[in-house]
Amino acid sequence: MMKLPKLLLKIQETFLEPKTTYYKTPIGTAEIVGDEDGIQSISVLDKDFSTPLRQAQCDTLEMTEGEIPSTLVECVNQLDEYFEGKRTEFDLKLNPKGTDFQQQVWKELLNIPYGKTRTYLEQTKKIGDPKAIRAVASANGKNPIWIVIPCHRVIGSDGSLTGYAGGVWRKKWLLEHESPVKQQSLF
Repeated sequence: MMKLPKLLLKIQETFLEPKTTYYKTPIGTAEIVGDEDGIQSISVLDKDFSTPLRQAQCDTLEMTEGEIPSTLVECVNQLDEYFEGKRTEFDLKLNPKGTDFQQQVWKELLNIPYGKTRTYLEQTKKIGDPKAIRAVASANGKNPIWIVIPCHRVIGSDGSLTGYAGGVWRKKWLLEHESPVKQQSLF
């Protein structure tokens, strides 16, 4: 009788294994990981989408090129809409892994509206501890859910684009993409 719960637990673990897919964006390939409990991570890779990376890192052997695990389909659809300029808010079930403090910081990041920025100091005040600027910056840097939890919207007090794990050029691109005033090229 004692072995049955362990067996059921093993079966549940098998079905709740996180799934992974890769999504090509204008600024790099996104690796999306999640399961029925929500999206655990979206990270940007510097590798090309068409490399063997996709095949080698898929969670299920039967997954063929172009298939997206059902638990991640909505995330890919919403990212498509975001990059097409049709989505300003995400409506996804999120399940990032982190400490209680990191979770608090990431939750507050979700309150920064599309097209707006906030300084690190403003972010620390929002979580109620203006002296925790380094800890907040560190938590922002460990944000596992790229774009959806918008740490790219946090800037330095002087307006500088500092501290972005995906690279400052991506932060600049994302902020320009979200800007209500679009610059047009003269050439």
